[in-house]
Amino acid sequence: MRFIDIKEPGSPDMLFVNEGPVPEPGPNEILVQVKAAGVNRPDLYQRAGHYPPPPGASPILGLEVAGIVSKIGLEVANWKVGDAVCGLTNGGGYAEYCAVPAGQCLPLPQGLNFTEAASLPETYFTVWGNLFMRGRLKSGESVLVHGGSSGIGSCAIQLSKAFGAHVATTVGNERKAAFCKDLKADEIINYKEQDFFSLLKGKGVDVVLDIVGGEYFEKNILLLKEEGRLIQVARMQSSPVTLDLNRLLFKRLTVLGSTLRAQSSAAKAKIAQELLTQVWPLFGKKALKPVVTATYPFSNAAEAHKLMESSQHCGKIVLII
Repeated sequence: MRFIDIKEPGSPDMLFVNEGPVPEPGPNEILVQVKAAGVNRPDLYQRAGHYPPPPGASPILGLEVAGIVSKIGLEVANWKVGDAVCGLTNGGGYAEYCAVPAGQCLPLPQGLNFTEAASLPETYFTVWGNLFMRGRLKSGESVLVHGGSSGIGSCAIQLSKAFGAHVATTVGNERKAAFCKDLKADEIINYKEQDFFSLLKGKGVDVVLDIVGGEYFEKNILLLKEEGRLIQVARMQSSPVTLDLNRLLFKRLTVLGSTLRAQSSAAKAKIAQELLTQVWPLFGKKALKPVVTATYPFSNAAEAHKLMESSQHCGKIVLII
């Protein structure tokens, strides 16, 4: 099979098309003939040598795919050859074939094609698992989503609105603001022109979903209402931060952090089941929509990475295989 390989850790130009053996699915895995693969920021970190795959995971880039089941493991009972699926991989998505744990796969949502479905798993697993399962966001609450035009942000805006929350979000320019307005965000703040803390401090928020870290941390803590929750799912600024513990104590705050890739297959399968029952039906009802804004042929993975690194895109980037 063909797959995207890395000559050596470095720039997007280090990516090239290589050939290797088709992976053999394990007992609890399915082999997917990949039709499309989502591009995510962790792929960029791994390419640069800063985010090695966990033990036992494929060294090939790619954390989400959509395609057709071509083979099933000996202990897999809920999928069959020929099924159309999308899945959260442990690695290996930038390839013509990818072995994926069966519990981390879902059927294509009603009305979606392979390209659209490939844009979903990484962001929907991350947002649902953190914002709803761990962060307990509920109808009537308010949430601040940093980076609203990103894959994580655009997913969080849509899910929060679909489940009745009031959504504020930060963006870096007017084009991204218009993108978030189309997703029905209630308050859109251009952080290059306005200070989100100054605008929101009068009323505060119940939940913050942050991908920035660094100097945002203290502002996020100060914005939270009593019983508020800060959910840190990534960082684009520094990781060391300063925390006044009195703020946690007096307002009874919760600070949550996680990365998705290192979690167990059982934990990811639990998220998948909740997505199947509570979220996937919303695509058929048009309450949610995929946000693929750029696609590239498989062989142009370097260009896809360059676009993501530029932060000029909105929504998701997908490779067509």
